[in-house]
Amino acid sequence: MARDYYDVLGVSRDADADELQQAFRRLARANHPDVNKDPAAEERFKEINEAYSALSDPELRKKYDRFGEDYRKVPDDWEQRVGAGVGGSRGRPGRGRRETWSTGGADVGSADFGGGFGGGGGYVDIEDLLGGMFGGRGRGRAGPVAGADQEAELPLTVEEAYRGGRRQITLNGPDGPRTYTVNIPPGVTDGRRIRLAGEGGRGMGDGEPGDLYLVVRLQPHPRYRVEGKDITVDLPLSPWEAALGATVPLLTPGGETKVTVPPGSSTGRRLRLRGEGMPDPRGKPGDLHAVIKIMVPRRLTDRERELFSELASVSTFDPRSPATEEARGTR
Repeated sequence: MARDYYDVLGVSRDADADELQQAFRRLARANHPDVNKDPAAEERFKEINEAYSALSDPELRKKYDRFGEDYRKVPDDWEQRVGAGVGGSRGRPGRGRRETWSTGGADVGSADFGGGFGGGGGYVDIEDLLGGMFGGRGRGRAGPVAGADQEAELPLTVEEAYRGGRRQITLNGPDGPRTYTVNIPPGVTDGRRIRLAGEGGRGMGDGEPGDLYLVVRLQPHPRYRVEGKDITVDLPLSPWEAALGATVPLLTPGGETKVTVPPGSSTGRRLRLRGEGMPDPRGKPGDLHAVIKIMVPRRLTDRERELFSELASVSTFDPRSPATEEARGTR
């Protein structure tokens, strides 16, 4: 059995024209194949349009209310035939039964109401149904319906997000792959939405198309960790650079910069470089945080081993003493 048209649109049987139109627009937009990628959405869309096409036409609605899904088989003058005689049928005809109109006891017309969607040979051309939605020859009276906004992810490396610029992206749509040229603002952050006006779902009738929003997704990076507009990067140091202090180069998304390391720096110490994070053309840029990470040679030369051994014999430094832990802030 086909679903009841009122149930399809989610309205009561006494819904007026405005209620029908509002329900139709809401459901048609949500289930349009250009918007909803659910494989079942297209069938729901056709069902919604069929229901609205019948209920929005006063004459068709009368037939549907009287005869249900078999309303297509009923002659246009059925009211006159029923009203003129005493043998007119009442109620909804069942599947596979014959509805007869009579005048003065003589049968003057009848129709077979067969099984199947729409009854017997009452197949409705899908193009005819969709025509009503898009200003064609169907019976839909929805008027212009704006296209739905759509979203897609735009994956970027940290460097691409930092620099910004023009980039092409290809997305698969209902009509096949399509390539867009996107202007990426410098310093764009994860989750930022870039709007492409008029590139969303197609409108219905003369409705304007929706917009396409590209949601920025920063890809994991082996060096940089981005939080908002701030960037964190490890700063590898030799033991003597950390102990004596040094000015060392550091590679950032914006290029190489110099970092001054204070003497006596330990692993985990954070050095903040103000304004060296993600740029912001409309405001204050973020900061770059260089986190010290002391590195030692995997293999020592004989001379290096000799010097480290000498240092170990003369140094009184104990990294595990309570005083050292307290100075490092670990106690």
